[in-house]
Amino acid sequence: MKLPVNTFKEALLKNEPLWGCWAGFATGYCAEILAGTGFDWLLIDGEHAPNTLQTILAQLQAIAPYPVAPVVRSVNQDPALIKQLLDIGVQTLMVPMVESARQAAALATAMRYPPHGIRGVGGGLVRATRWDAVDDYLNIAHESLCLIVQVESPKGVEQAGSIAAVDGVDAVFIGPADLSIGMGYPGNPGHPDVQRAIEQVIKAVQAVGKPVGILAPLEEDARRYQALGCQFIAVGIDISLLRKGALDTLARYKKQPTSLPSSTY
Repeated sequence: MKLPVNTFKEALLKNEPLWGCWAGFATGYCAEILAGTGFDWLLIDGEHAPNTLQTILAQLQAIAPYPVAPVVRSVNQDPALIKQLLDIGVQTLMVPMVESARQAAALATAMRYPPHGIRGVGGGLVRATRWDAVDDYLNIAHESLCLIVQVESPKGVEQAGSIAAVDGVDAVFIGPADLSIGMGYPGNPGHPDVQRAIEQVIKAVQAVGKPVGILAPLEEDARRYQALGCQFIAVGIDISLLRKGALDTLARYKKQPTSLPSSTY
């Protein structure tokens, strides 16, 4: 059996825009609904959504028949957890709060088998090998894996170029919400200082030839980031879309407050 193709990794090489959506409901049912809407990629969030290995696996299985690429965000940089995520079939992994080339290199090592890394061998126990059906998996696994590191702190901004240059890092994703609060502007990613920092990261990553992504639920932001060079952009969050749709529907029938709290990202 051939190694499953990582369609997201292949798409990044084409240098075309990829529009994505955050999947935060932590259920295969909701993930499958999103999978059929036409997004290029979905972010299964293991950091802030109430996900476990089992719920992530269920979502991977639910969206597998659809032409959408799953990206899974881990809760942290633990190599043991990374091993488990890869074993259940995660091909594209996003890791939060990377602030140095050393951290990025450690993550790249966790993605690979010895002698180039530290990933443990699960063999016939794991979905990634299709239970030992994939020919020569141990030697070719890295070909289907994609590592995205998140730059979302002032330290990360300073080191963005060196982080992106690490061998094994395939792309960098900017987190405006954490970056804004880390810079002293909580809930205000549109602040000029934060925007300058975002542009600095985009330029630094592009300078070493790696793709850049970002979360931008507002169309004005998404279009601007695309113009600046971001290639894969999350333009929706499923929970926010449901809430907004419910509020908009209810407002047609029931008087609502003149102002509603807006979500930050």
